[in-house]
Amino acid sequence: MTQEHLDVLIVGAGISGIGAAYHLQTLCPGKTWAILEGREALGGTWDLFRYPGIRSDSDMYTLGYSFRPWTNPKAIADGPSILDYLRDTAAAYGIDRKIRYGHKVERASWSTEAARWTVEARDASTGELRRFTCSFLFMCAGYYDYDEGHSPEFPGRERFQGRVVHPQHWTPDVEYEGKRVVVIGSGATAVTLVPELSKRAAHVTMLQRSPSYVVTIPERDRVANWLRARLPLRSAYALTRGKNVLLSMAFYNYCRRFPEHATRFMVGTVRRELRGKLDVTKHFTPRYKPWDQRVCLVPDGDLFEALRSGRASVVTDQIETFTETGIRLRSGEELPADVIVTATGLKLKFLGGMAVEVDGRLVEPSKTMAYKGMMISDVPNLALAIGYTNASWTLKVDLTCEYVCRLLNHMDARGYTTCVPRRRDPSVKEEPLLDFSSGYVQRAVDAFPRQGSIAPWKLHQNYAFDMMQLRHSPLEDGTMEFTTARR
Repeated sequence: MTQEHLDVLIVGAGISGIGAAYHLQTLCPGKTWAILEGREALGGTWDLFRYPGIRSDSDMYTLGYSFRPWTNPKAIADGPSILDYLRDTAAAYGIDRKIRYGHKVERASWSTEAARWTVEARDASTGELRRFTCSFLFMCAGYYDYDEGHSPEFPGRERFQGRVVHPQHWTPDVEYEGKRVVVIGSGATAVTLVPELSKRAAHVTMLQRSPSYVVTIPERDRVANWLRARLPLRSAYALTRGKNVLLSMAFYNYCRRFPEHATRFMVGTVRRELRGKLDVTKHFTPRYKPWDQRVCLVPDGDLFEALRSGRASVVTDQIETFTETGIRLRSGEELPADVIVTATGLKLKFLGGMAVEVDGRLVEPSKTMAYKGMMISDVPNLALAIGYTNASWTLKVDLTCEYVCRLLNHMDARGYTTCVPRRRDPSVKEEPLLDFSSGYVQRAVDAFPRQGSIAPWKLHQNYAFDMMQLRHSPLEDGTMEFTTARR
């Protein structure tokens, strides 16, 4: 079994891992590092998902990196453009040369005596188990299962004579041109698929059990494009990024403080878009409060245009059974289909399924608590890159990367070899890590670490607060314990 030592080992070469690598080599230039990537390509989500119309569900001026301006005129960008951006970023900073592809991490074991991690990764090309050691482990693998999405056991599924496909497993051989398509779901993936599929399908039906909040936004940010034409690129990007951060925070806080008013506003916008073509109360008025689940974005109202034109329709009902030719609903209605797309959500997986041991003891994530949303109680020298649920993923990841680099430099300056958050305050109450009612969260949240009721264990989902805490708060805060290993 081969073995290699690095100062920092990054797991995952998606949007988080590439950002982590940039910050590490920029802010901690003396550190040795590498990225382990289980797949054969970089890009993470943006390389994995290939379904028609895949696009960002946040604006690219905040989903893009703070250090590399997004120059595409589209603020809501398609998947291939985002993947090109990630590839270009990795190449521009030499990050792509330090990615070890086909290395799926299976286990990480911490030794307090040696003050280092031993990481075991399976080489996909040979099946060999490779071993790495590192002083700090930075997990940038996201929080969902790349191998499979959530697919309920629908009664009668085996009877259906057409094609059934989950968007996570979309392949080029999925034929839908001129066919009747039913998309099961009402989340971001469904509202992306329906207008795109309707361009070539005979008809597309979005079958939902209950409605989601849907908001129309411009595909292009006119202010951003105006600024870019008149100011230096980085200045225009910084101004646009700041503007969009403030707008998204204001909208979120408005929805949470005035949920009834926000509901009337969003549903009223949908009603104006549909112009009497559909029953908005039935199909677009959710039963939950705004931001209890993520709000779906519709660039330039493309979903509503497809519904107005008759190329697509919405049915709100429950499935009784699949049939040979489609789906029979609880109401008795039959939906004919040649292709059924199960846009039924993700399956969450903590740390990519990696087993973690500390001094021979297996760590049970559900019995730990998240520190500042980026480290785990009683687990030394390990950080997580987890983004926001109410804003762009990369906003939090950028702050996390800055904090990790500040932490590493602090340890070097004082001769520390170990940092670990300790739960010492008995008044801290446990709460779910993700306060979201979405099905994909509720199915898995009990297997994740908890968050606490007060700082630094509280997950605030607030960029302005996190910016102050992660950039400027003292590292030695009485919760983070620093020690020096006995060599």
